[in-house]
Amino acid sequence: MEMNICIVEDEQSLAELIHMNMELEGYTVRLLTTGKEAMDLAPQMNQFNLVILDVMLPDFSGLEICEEIRKHSDVPILFLSAKGTTEDKIAGLKRGANDYLSKPFDLEELLLRVHNLTKLFQPETSTKSTLLTIAGKRIDFQTYEVRQLSDNVLIATLSKKEVELLRLFAEREGQVVSRDEILDSIWGTDQFPTSRTIDNYILVFRKLFETDPRNPSYFHSIRAVGYKFTRG
Repeated sequence: MEMNICIVEDEQSLAELIHMNMELEGYTVRLLTTGKEAMDLAPQMNQFNLVILDVMLPDFSGLEICEEIRKHSDVPILFLSAKGTTEDKIAGLKRGANDYLSKPFDLEELLLRVHNLTKLFQPETSTKSTLLTIAGKRIDFQTYEVRQLSDNVLIATLSKKEVELLRLFAEREGQVVSRDEILDSIWGTDQFPTSRTIDNYILVFRKLFETDPRNPSYFHSIRAVGYKFTRG
């Protein structure tokens, strides 16, 4: 099985060293050298098995990037930092990291930690994934549970129709889906709900996931047509 790693490191020599050794170990690697690149990619970090993230970057700090990633994904994050006090490590772990390695580090120790962490997470390689992350909350399409990513606390348990509708939106992310298409896909032709039924489901989703339901960031109304789902 292919293992994908994202490395965010601005120190060129170190970045190249880690990159080379990860590839020698059989990992597929994407290297980012700025915090902005990592911030821009944060909503798509589910494609990786692991993110190796430098804490001290010139534009955005690793801590800020980690928080942004955690709004979208529970991909394992390994911090690398020249700041290795207990307080620094606790700060990193509180922001959502899975592990913290101080610089300078032993290469063999890094490889061992990477090996252990990459087994924790399977990246989303298709729209049929059983998990969806919205606004720091993870929806499990198998258990119907919505949990907070940061502490795994159960927030809500969805109905079957709510899960089916969320899955449809995930599969059509960024596209406008008409009310008629939603009704046909979720309810079929042998049931007779109204478009108002869909509106009520959207209201539930907005209360659950939106910071400001009146100004949604994820579930957008397209006047006279339907809805569009985006993850920011």
